[in-house]
Amino acid sequence: MVPEFIEKAFENAFISYGLSEIGGKLVFELPKNPEFGDFACTTPLLIAKEMKKKPREIAEEIVKLIDLDESLVDKISVDGPGFINVKLSNLFYCKELDRLFEIGERYGESREGAGKKVNVEYVSANPTGLLHLGHGRNACIGDSIANLYQWLGYDVTREYYFNNAGKQMQNLAKSIYARYRQLLGEENYPFPEDGYAGEYIWEIAKLLEQSYGSSLIPESKENLEICQKFGEQWSFDKIKATLHSLNIHQDVYFNEDSLYKDGKIQEVISILSDKQLVYEKDGALWFALSKLGLAEDRVIVKSSGEPTYRLPDIAYHREKFLRGYDIIIDVLGADHIATVPDVLAGVRALGFDPSKVKVVIHQFVTLTENGAQVKMSKRSGRVYTLDELISEVGADVVRFFFLMRSVSTHLEFELNLAREQSEKNPVFYLQYAYARIASIFRTAKERGIAFNPNNKTEHLNTPHEINLIKILRMFPENIKLSAFKFEPQILAEYLNDVATAFHTFYHECRIIGSNEPLLSERFKLAKVTQRVLGNGLNILGINAPEQM
Repeated sequence: MVPEFIEKAFENAFISYGLSEIGGKLVFELPKNPEFGDFACTTPLLIAKEMKKKPREIAEEIVKLIDLDESLVDKISVDGPGFINVKLSNLFYCKELDRLFEIGERYGESREGAGKKVNVEYVSANPTGLLHLGHGRNACIGDSIANLYQWLGYDVTREYYFNNAGKQMQNLAKSIYARYRQLLGEENYPFPEDGYAGEYIWEIAKLLEQSYGSSLIPESKENLEICQKFGEQWSFDKIKATLHSLNIHQDVYFNEDSLYKDGKIQEVISILSDKQLVYEKDGALWFALSKLGLAEDRVIVKSSGEPTYRLPDIAYHREKFLRGYDIIIDVLGADHIATVPDVLAGVRALGFDPSKVKVVIHQFVTLTENGAQVKMSKRSGRVYTLDELISEVGADVVRFFFLMRSVSTHLEFELNLAREQSEKNPVFYLQYAYARIASIFRTAKERGIAFNPNNKTEHLNTPHEINLIKILRMFPENIKLSAFKFEPQILAEYLNDVATAFHTFYHECRIIGSNEPLLSERFKLAKVTQRVLGNGLNILGINAPEQM
């Protein structure tokens, strides 16, 4: 993050040099070797052809035109083929610490997205049972993205999309009914071949039997509907409870079935038909995606009259656009990747801007223990549920582990590391840093040591202090980067850098026991660090404990 006064000084220098339209040509980057400085201007390399001069020659001439406050800049030099390297002074970073401290408890927050509406859809599991680890990763990614956009000032709606109809729900009903009949003494009552075999089906069946006794005999359409509604309610109650334990909630629960009941599916078919983008073939209705630049046309209504999943997905996104969202974020598992181009083409065909739809595809989760994969299968009953994982290692660990790798990377959830109750566990490492700072302030209070936050910071000069300030001032940029790249792990990795820099500072620079004015200045540095760690953990949905 290049200071504004530096950008302005360079801009004025290039204009004086004769480059009136500097615009996007003013480029800064971090030097590969930090010894060269805090940042480098690479503009001379970009304009050399235009100016018909060597980049280094341009750089040397520009440096002579740059007017900077010498108290804030230690060195400005030309290096390599034409890089202009700038090293800021310790006084500059002392002033930066004062600026960050004065911002207050909500440091990192911005109003960049003020007036813009964002919809983040995540989890979206059908109510057929308990959440598994893939749902958990989806939930933690989606909720953290929603938090990131909220911190940037956007008006965020958190949405859950589900389907309580169709074959999956029918299989759930048949599975519950079979276990119900078996509980009534019919041990050989047939269990459906494609039914759900998990232990939770027995639990639902027992509650069903307690509520209805033997009144659901014989098997009938009406009795299966009772089983389906009973199983759906049980599943949704469990899903919401699991999400609540992870501090996750949704503002809107959107039922796919409403698209049919409210005529939205038929409206989409009519619009596409008017645009001559649908046709009949072999008794089915096809979407002419080839007219929209895609390789193949797709069936959107089968010959049986049943829509394929692409059609309701297109209708659902139309509803989101009609609700006036500026950005629509879908968090989906890797198994949805093939349908995304078709849905976006449908959005475009309906007259909406598909670039407003941001699809975040996360890869699968593998649970490992002692180097071996832990098998998971909802239907076979060999399940390691999200509830079990939360119960075993805690919600904070679950959230952080799901977030600490790129969403596009296959995630190995290492149970042995997750169980660690020490700084080896990456989330505990961050929490220990926050708790250590809280302990410093408690100790100071107990000893009657006060610090004066109003004095200007001028005396911090060790590499450990300056490095920590450098990292802390990058907090807002890391929030933006995490949000706009839809990668919460960027923030998680940044917080790890903060914790590491603080632990080094703590061990090398005494806080309690140092004299004024250093005492107050180091207290101030600790306070800003605590705010960054606390706010960052809050965005990731993780607790920042005062004691551990």
